[in-house]
Order: sequence, then C-alpha cells, then structure tokens
Amino acid sequence: MSTSTRTGPAGIAEHAELLWAAVTTGDEYTAGDVVVQALGQGLEPESVLLDVIGAVQRKVGREWAANRLTVAQEHAATAINDRVIASFGYVLQRPEPHLGRVTVACVDGEWHAMPARLLAEVLRLRGFHVDYLGAQVPAPHLVAHLHRTGPDAVALSSSIATRLPTAHATITACQAAATPVIAGGAAFGPDGRYARLLGAEAWAPDARTAADKLAEPLPRPQIGHQPLDDLPHLADQEYTLVTRSSGNLVRAVIAGLEERIPAMRSYTDLQRQHTAEDIAHIVDFLATALYVGDSELFTGFLTWTADILTARGVPALSLVPALDLLEAELRDFPRATELLGTAHKHLAARAAGSGPSA
Repeated sequence: MSTSTRTGPAGIAEHAELLWAAVTTGDEYTAGDVVVQALGQGLEPESVLLDVIGAVQRKVGREWAANRLTVAQEHAATAINDRVIASFGYVLQRPEPHLGRVTVACVDGEWHAMPARLLAEVLRLRGFHVDYLGAQVPAPHLVAHLHRTGPDAVALSSSIATRLPTAHATITACQAAATPVIAGGAAFGPDGRYARLLGAEAWAPDARTAADKLAEPLPRPQIGHQPLDDLPHLADQEYTLVTRSSGNLVRAVIAGLEERIPAMRSYTDLQRQHTAEDIAHIVDFLATALYVGDSELFTGFLTWTADILTARGVPALSLVPALDLLEAELRDFPRATELLGTAHKHLAARAAGSGPSA
C-alpha cells in the first residue's frame, strides 16, 4: 500500500477500524500501537485525533445506544482512547505556543470529557497555550482560574442537555470575569441554538471549527449581563417550581404507575431504583425544556429514549403512562402541560409509523 493511500481517506478508515478492534477488546497496547503507526506513516496528528480516535469514540456511543456494547465496554473503550491521547505528548514534536491562551473545561455535572479533551489537543497542536481542566468543573473554581491566568477565551463543553441551566450560569460567570465563551458539545444543539440562547459569544460544531474561530479574538462579553436577560419566560417560575418538586413528582409517578401496572408492586429494590432513575431523567429533561423554552429538546430526548428502549426490547409506548401521570401532577403549569401534551402526540405518531424516528 502506498504512503498516499495510508494517509488518505482509505488509510484513515483503516486505522480507525484497527483502533476500533483494539478498544472494543480492551487491548490498550495495540490501541497505542495503532496511533503511533498512523503518525509514523505520515497521517496528520489532527486527523489522527479527530478522524481516527474521535470517529471511534463516536462509534462507541452509537454502538452502546444500539445495545451492541455494554456500559462496561463503553467505559473501557473510552478510558483506552483517553490514555492513547495522552501518548501524543511522547511521540510528537509539540509546537511552541504562539497563539492565545484558552481554558478548556466541561460544565459542572458533565462527565463526558472526551470532546473537550480532543479540542484541547487540537488547540495545542495549532500553537495555543491550553489549560485543560477536564470534566465537571464547578463555576466558582473555573472563574478563580480565569482570574489567576487571564485567558483569551473559555471553551465550554457539555454533552448532556440537562446541564444547560448550569452552563448558562457558567457562561454568565465567565463573562462577568471579562472572558468570552465559545460553547460546544451535543447539549448546545446540532445548530448551536442553545449556545446562542444562553449568550455565549461563539459556538462550534466540532474541534476544527472551534480552533478556527479561536484563531481570531472572540467578541468581548457584555458586562452586567444576567441570565434572565436571555430567558424572560423564566419569570413564570415553572422551571424553578418543577425543579424544586422533582423528588415529589418522581414519587407520585411511581405510585401512579403501581396503580396502573400492578406487577410493579413486586419489583425488587433494584428494579424500583432503575424505574425512579428513569422517571427522574424525564423530569430533568422536562425542567430543562422549560428553562430554554423549547419543546424540541424534550421530544428529542424522548425519541432518543424510545430508541434506547426499543433496542433493549422494551416497548417505547411504556413511556406514555409516565407522561400522563406527570401531566396530571402539573395540570396547573401551562407550559409544562403543553410540553407533555406535545411529547405524548410525538410518541403516538412515532408508534403509528409516522414519527421522525419510525
């Protein structure tokens, strides 16, 4: 095979397949060898990061969702990829930082650190001075770091949409420290709508685009900006009240489900725990949809959940009774009731074969 083939699309795909085989069998040494060989054959380091390691990591997520990888396999593969990235520092000649200083961090409560890690490495390759703070960074600690180091920008990552309220507070806190924010990750929407809604100075769909945007100064933040300035609908207090009553809502839904589905009364403690966790996720996403004022966030979560359930042999319509019970509990909350009604229709259409994921 020629060098050009090994460094072109076919070569990238070949290395990605080899890395996939290694991480899904837990073979860390082979995984490291694959990456070293790719670099040795002339593949651009940025491409190794994003088109080999990043592509494999995305496939790991898809295969877990399709129930073809266990949670343990997904965790092991991610851990191997993370350690493989760490090996870059031993096999590459790093450029001296000659561009700006960027802090890369995940929103507090966000444990999916791989997208942020990949961005940090891409920025280093391009010559940025990078402070990578990792997963679950509380806003006060992040702001303290900004005051100490004075970076040109913060790259804030989040994959879980329920962290959007926390992301909003973090963006506002960074801006109060006179540091602009570029947001990225699945939580901010495929089109960046929530990054814009929450007042970030920039959004990027991927690491390459983020690095390109950070090569030029981001707009300076608006001082004195408050979260309510972005989301005036929060004045109705529905988000706050639903969040504060989430525990009671979960208990009420479980009690209602036991009335409708008597078999639930004989659930084991573990089964009850999983049921409570599933309902808590629904309540969390409902609250987040209320926060951003977007029904698509809630219906998108339910579509994803329905796909996960279907892949595991659980009827997607099993979600409907929980929605009905929540709607009854929140009948005095107009926006919440509307969101739940829209979600109910969405699931019914999906089950009938006319939904977007059917």
